[in-house]
Parts: sequence; structure tokens; C-alpha cells
Amino acid sequence: MEKVVVLGASGSIGRSAADVLAANKDRFAVHTLAARENLAELCRQTRLLAPENVITASELRFPELQQMIGSQTSVKCGMDAMIEAVQQDDVDTVLCAIVGTAGILPVLAALKAGKKVALASKEVLVLAGELVMQAAAESGSIVPVDSEHSGVFQGLAGRQRSEIRKVWLTASGGPFRTWESERIRNATLSEALAHPTWSMGPKVTIDSASMMNKALELIEAKYLFNLTADQLDVVINPQSVVHALVELTDGSMLAQMSVPDMRLAIAYGLSYPERLEKPGSNLDLGKLAELKFYAPDRKKFPSLEFAGAALRAGGTLPAVMNAANEVAVERFCNGEIPFGTIWKIVGQVMEKSPVEPQISLEQVLHADAEARIRARECQG
Repeated sequence: MEKVVVLGASGSIGRSAADVLAANKDRFAVHTLAARENLAELCRQTRLLAPENVITASELRFPELQQMIGSQTSVKCGMDAMIEAVQQDDVDTVLCAIVGTAGILPVLAALKAGKKVALASKEVLVLAGELVMQAAAESGSIVPVDSEHSGVFQGLAGRQRSEIRKVWLTASGGPFRTWESERIRNATLSEALAHPTWSMGPKVTIDSASMMNKALELIEAKYLFNLTADQLDVVINPQSVVHALVELTDGSMLAQMSVPDMRLAIAYGLSYPERLEKPGSNLDLGKLAELKFYAPDRKKFPSLEFAGAALRAGGTLPAVMNAANEVAVERFCNGEIPFGTIWKIVGQVMEKSPVEPQISLEQVLHADAEARIRARECQG
């Protein structure tokens, strides 16, 4: 039995992970479930998966969770409890699905403790990719859980680096793919949340609408697979059936395909290097009406240009880009700014922020904090 810690259990990835874990109780035992404030979902998963520990990140909700869970399961709270959980000797795998950069400390702790990290929190690598991958090289390992990066991971398996010309991440195009620029700039929150393919949390869904999600994924791919900016690109596949393409030096292209079901990537991240039997739905090629690809419009979606600048500069600039975007998305959700101002804020904060090599986590977190201050003050 492999023991698993799930960080971010109440989000869309965490709920899909619960489905995979519940269907494979002969293979996995749940050591810890951790989430922030969705206590009802934590309780549901506790009944389903019988974890040894349940953690809420909210100290204010801790007494309530204790009362809801009862005395049969250990209930804890706070970041220190999460870090302690991932370091336990009997833990094998840590699935990190925490939204944003809050997963950086438990991920680093898990890697330093020699654990396998199934990583769904792309912001962790965007914040401190060099530091995280160094920790993974020294001890522990990372298996990507994002559907695109899982696709790349599978496409690169067994390939020599000299064979790789380019890696293509696919994008659905989001809800605004066919919209005119003016309409996009003034899109409402409900329109930004109406993703045509995937069911995700609000932050990731809005990032998909702005294509910032793909910008973050490009940076994540750079660090995960040790690729240069020239070896990374994006292509739109509205059907969300092709998740990644690996282009080889002779012109061959390898595609990783499946139905748009996160349970497949989650299952592979948990079970790697093995595969689980039918973790999700099968792709029926006979019923696939069409498979189309489009080049993204970089003028309508400047997030991809931001990614290019961050990829080439490296250092602290990816962290700055991510921090500015998180604040801008929050301001959009709060009704403070129109949708198009998200890009203005990110661009202006990146321009005004000094770029330094990644030296320490403290330094990267300082760059993150400074970018958040600028993004809150920026009028766009």
C-alpha cells in the first residue's frame, strides 16, 4: 500500500483525485487530506477515504472541523501541520493541488524528505522553478499532473534530448477564442468562468480565459523538462483531446491524446511508473467528429508574450508575472477592474520589477511580495 498526502483536497483536482483513490483502495491508503475552508468537502472525502489526518489551513475554522470530523480521525490546522505531514516516514507520494503559490513550502519539504511529488500546482514552479528542481535532483522526484505536462512527460519518455526539436502545449482557447478584442476586454465574470471544455476552479478558469494559464504552463514546462524558450510553443486544440505534442528533429510529431478528464493525469501521477486500469473514460476515435488546431492570437492574448519574456529572463521575473496576475485576477473577481486590465497590470508590473537570479526562497518570496504590492497599486 502506498500512502498518499493530498494538499488542496477540496478543489477540482482534489475531488478528481478522491475519485481515483476511492477506486484503488487496494493500491493507495490516504495519510492526510488538507484543504482551506471547504469543510463539507473535507468531511465527504474523510468518509470516503478514511485518512489518518485531516488538515484545514484556516485556524479560524479548526474548531468547527474538529466538531464535524469527530475523534476517530486526527484533525490539525495550519501550514506547519502540512509540512509535518509530507515529511512523515510512511508517506510515499504527495499530491499538491493547492491553488497559487501556497504549496511551495510543503512541496520543498516533501522533496527534501525524498518523496514523490505529483504536482498540479503550476505556480510552485513558476515562483521558484530553479530551486524546486534543484531539490528534486538532490532527493525526491516530481511527476507532473497538469494534463499538458503529463502529456509532455509521456511523450518524452525514452527520448534522447538530441531528438527533441520543440514541445507544444495545447490550449482549448477558452471561452473567448473567437471573440473580438474589444469584447474580450469588457467580458464579465460569468463570461470568463464559462469554460467550453474543462470544469476547474475560478482562478484557473479565468486564467484559461486570458491564456495566462498557458503562460504559466510554458514556464512550468521549461523547468520540468529543462527546455529553452525556443523549444516551447502553444497551439490551440478546441476539442481538448490532444494535450501535448513532442516534435522531433526529423519532423515527426508525437501526440498524447485522451478525453478531457483530469483523472487520467492524476492517476498516472500517483501510480507512475505504472498505470492504473481505467482511471477515467476511454477516447472513442470513431465518435470524434473533428480534430482542429489553430495558432493562438498573441495580440488578443498578450499573456503568451509575457511568458516569452519571463522564459528568456528567468530568475525572479516568472514569480513577478505570476504574483501580478494573481492580484489582478482577484481584483477582477471583486469587480474592481475590467477583464482586459488584468493584462495591463501584469505587463506594467513586469516592466517595473528588477530581475534577479534565483538565489534563495526568501529572495523569490520577496520579489513575489513586491510584485503583489505593485499590482494592487497599479491602475492599469
